[in-house]
Amino acid sequence: MAVTLKEHLIAVPEDAGRLILVLSEQAKKISQGFFGNLHIAGSKNIYGEEQLELDKWSDKLILTELEKSSLVRNFASEEQGEIIEFSKAEGSWGITVDPLDGVSCVATNLAVGTIVGMFNEGNVLEKGTKTDAVIYFLYGPLTTMVYAYKGKGVNEFVLDEKRNEFLMRHENIHIPKGTIFGSGGLKSKWTGPHTKFIEELEKKDYKLRFSGSLVADFNQVLHYGGLFSYPATTDKPDGKLRLLFEANPLAFIAREAGGSSTNGQKPILEIVPKKISDTTPLYLGGKKEIELAERFLKK
Repeated sequence: MAVTLKEHLIAVPEDAGRLILVLSEQAKKISQGFFGNLHIAGSKNIYGEEQLELDKWSDKLILTELEKSSLVRNFASEEQGEIIEFSKAEGSWGITVDPLDGVSCVATNLAVGTIVGMFNEGNVLEKGTKTDAVIYFLYGPLTTMVYAYKGKGVNEFVLDEKRNEFLMRHENIHIPKGTIFGSGGLKSKWTGPHTKFIEELEKKDYKLRFSGSLVADFNQVLHYGGLFSYPATTDKPDGKLRLLFEANPLAFIAREAGGSSTNGQKPILEIVPKKISDTTPLYLGGKKEIELAERFLKK
């Protein structure tokens, strides 16, 4: 019989396990919440992007349940303008959340996800090396969950809807050798070094795979190898993707799965955030691909 998420979590500290279970319960609700929550909400997030009702609903759902848990000291969300402090918290956790990554793909029924970073010190403005755990949920043909606790490997679970439980699908995932790549940004606005890097991948017969949903595209790399990138561009030299909510958590997963990450100049996990809205160029994947990227990009 497949191992349940609850059974597998005996390997991590008790409070971390409780938080991961709380978050898994909210993912079940989000996976059922797409129908009826897809209208434009009439508001924008801190990056000036229009929010769906589902964005705001998912964000509120997660925030409310984390506050109820009493385990979380502070909370930062892509949908909020500032860090939220939970004054009655008994625990010391800091949580970062992208409630609905890839929201532009919802209208065309492509896979989207939820990304969560966990810091036991309670400070979400730590560099990524201070991360203790990361979870992401992918809402596609199946609802899956990937989580990594530092030093405990990367594990994937799938939601069995009949049992309403997450069951083990893959244990101790390592990024394999592969030849897929994705690159965001308009090609006309790529920098010269990034263009040359992509041309080198194409010479090596890497195949393009890019959906516009970061968590879905990274999930392909995690299982099939290769690299995902969203580079600095001439109009966005600091990149587009969010350091706290997207880059750091997935860079942590990549590292725990034997891979690596860079912004072109240094590892993503070594960047010290200055504010919750920080963005960064992002390269994620196998160590070989990241080393190749830095050969072209490092100044």
